[in-house]
Amino acid sequence: MKKDKLKELLNNPKAVKIAAAVGIIAIILIFLSSYIDIGAKNADMEKYSSQLSSQLLEILSSVEGVGEVRIFLTMDNAGENIYQNNSDSKVKSITPTVRGVVVVCDGGDDPVVMERVMSAVTKSLDISSDKVSITKLK
Repeated sequence: MKKDKLKELLNNPKAVKIAAAVGIIAIILIFLSSYIDIGAKNADMEKYSSQLSSQLLEILSSVEGVGEVRIFLTMDNAGENIYQNNSDSKVKSITPTVRGVVVVCDGGDDPVVMERVMSAVTKSLDISSDKVSITKLK
């Protein structure tokens, strides 16, 4: 009986077209879901980067001799969630990491100010000094 209904559906051109359309729509939705996830990760990274820049800008503008300051951060990844099997927490979130920082400030040509800025940036972001560039604002 089930085989007869299945044969009847397969011989019906309208049913075959509907099944094909549903299949194509499903494939398109799966394809689009990967782009939506990437967009969400990029938005999260942008938000995190912006927040980090604001906090760093606030700190550096308070350092003696810095004067006007501008910051550019580059991030290494968009962060991710890792699903864990054997732990109390089911998901472990990994935040994006800072790849590099450029600091442009009024006091960027003074070695004392440069050392203060370097120390503040490397310690607050937990990065090495080779990832930081400090220069004078024109």
